[in-house]
Amino acid sequence: MAKAKQTKHVSGNPAKRGTPTSPAQGPVTLGDWIGAARLRTLPLAITPVVIGTGAAILADTSHRFHWVIALCCLIVAVTLQIGVNFSNDYSDGVKGTDDFRVGPARLTASGRIPAKTVLRVALAFFALAALAGLAIVIRTQQWWMLAVGAVCIVAAWFYTGGRRPYGYNALGEVFVFVFFGLVATLGTTWVQVFALPQEAWFGAIAAGFLACAVLLANNLRDIDQDRQAGKRTLTVVIGRLGTKILYTVLVALAFAIAAWLALFYPIAWLAFFALIPAGPAIVIVWAAKTPRELITALALTSISSPIYGAFLAWAFIG
Repeated sequence: MAKAKQTKHVSGNPAKRGTPTSPAQGPVTLGDWIGAARLRTLPLAITPVVIGTGAAILADTSHRFHWVIALCCLIVAVTLQIGVNFSNDYSDGVKGTDDFRVGPARLTASGRIPAKTVLRVALAFFALAALAGLAIVIRTQQWWMLAVGAVCIVAAWFYTGGRRPYGYNALGEVFVFVFFGLVATLGTTWVQVFALPQEAWFGAIAAGFLACAVLLANNLRDIDQDRQAGKRTLTVVIGRLGTKILYTVLVALAFAIAAWLALFYPIAWLAFFALIPAGPAIVIVWAAKTPRELITALALTSISSPIYGAFLAWAFIG
């Protein structure tokens, strides 16, 4: 009697899946640490600060550039983004989620470095973000913003950390839109001029849309692996077609906002130069046949964000 074909059981708990399927070999290098910081995501941290600062200069009757506060806002945004990236590396690694991912092995999942070391690095960047945020609070005397900063760090950790990470339950885009769109942009404007003009709101929403588009491209690349790992991203929930449609709509809405603002600030039309990378990214998202092709779409979408933000800020200042 022929034996029934056996299928490999994948545990519902990612932490019980064992070692990575394809661990990287050799000692950890500086390049590995830089890769783990995921520098291609940093433009998403820069964009809201640029837009928020442009809106602040517009709202200031003397059109002053509060460069010290703006620089501190940039430090907060960038260090928080890097902290999130290392936190994700740690959390996804110890849960076993990265055992199924496409692309270079992450530090924790590769097994080449203790998970606690990656965790310490993540916490160090969160601490740097907290220190820069504290400097802003002391300078502006907006003490209530300490609570905002604390919420940002907690939200960053529980994106993939903890027992019930919301990034595993289709809420990652909500986090990105709120914190890397609204909070980062509006917070940057507020601490400089203590006002929130409508331009800052429009810019914040646009920045949030583009940041969400990057996350969607990333999760579309990993959709099969995330399903195996039990990670219910929004992409896993709505499927490939739904993700492609939502991605396209978000990018289109960002440029629709630029067109609306251009009616009042003509330089904002230059934000459409961001379509040079964003346009091909949309084509790739719809035409890609393999996960690796979507890495290019992710990078192009990320690059389009600061280009968009720079021209929008210029429109406000000019």
